[in-house]
Amino acid sequence: MKKIKFSIGSSSVFFNVLNKDIERLLSGTKLLIKAKKLLWFKMAFYFLLHAGAYVVLFISPPGKTGLLFNYTFIGLSGILLTFNVSHDACHETFSKNRRLNNWLYHLSFNLQGPNAYLWKIRHTASHHLFPNVDGCDADIDNNPFIRLSPHHPFRRHQRYQHLYSFFVYCFYTLHWFLFKDFLYLFKKKVANLQQKKHPVKQYFLFFFWKLVYISFMFLLPALAGYSFGNILLAFFIMHVISALFFIHFLIVIHLCI
Repeated sequence: MKKIKFSIGSSSVFFNVLNKDIERLLSGTKLLIKAKKLLWFKMAFYFLLHAGAYVVLFISPPGKTGLLFNYTFIGLSGILLTFNVSHDACHETFSKNRRLNNWLYHLSFNLQGPNAYLWKIRHTASHHLFPNVDGCDADIDNNPFIRLSPHHPFRRHQRYQHLYSFFVYCFYTLHWFLFKDFLYLFKKKVANLQQKKHPVKQYFLFFFWKLVYISFMFLLPALAGYSFGNILLAFFIMHVISALFFIHFLIVIHLCI
């Protein structure tokens, strides 16, 4: 496949006219001011929702049923937090202060298990530049389970993927936390990204955030009196429900017809 490149800036008449129209729209109204206020309100709301879901674990009796519901709520509120805070902070929309955006992004995203640093690389330098472009968009990379592009090699079992994909997607977030992150940490070629090298600091932070997530999901609940078996079951169910919610939401907004 021929390598696709974008030139810096744009000489496109459409691009320049569109930029000017947007600047005129935002500067001539109070739309941007209202949007900023709603953005910060949304950020506070979803952080509190997620934190509240977690705090309930320690103020309710350590029973199995309550634990299952609590973990499910933690998972779903975490997905909502990433949709409404992590993604916006990743694109630096909260503030002109890049450090603040970065802090909000890494905190909200890493608390869900997957690694924020690695996802941002794939999302901003691959997916947004080449949405649904085979060989360039890391989100539709070739994988042995689901064939996401007609240009990918065909495997016999994939003729049945419309039947088994639902069950594969049940493990999406769990697979991301346990395997996918490790694969991309050491993978040199990621779609359009060649010879990727990461700072030593990011290797340390990678394992640090994994341990933080494990501590929040396993260690602290165990210290609060929940049995390890119930925690493990609740953790698994949480990931299955969160994965299905996450995947089916993304399918709708990324559908290419």
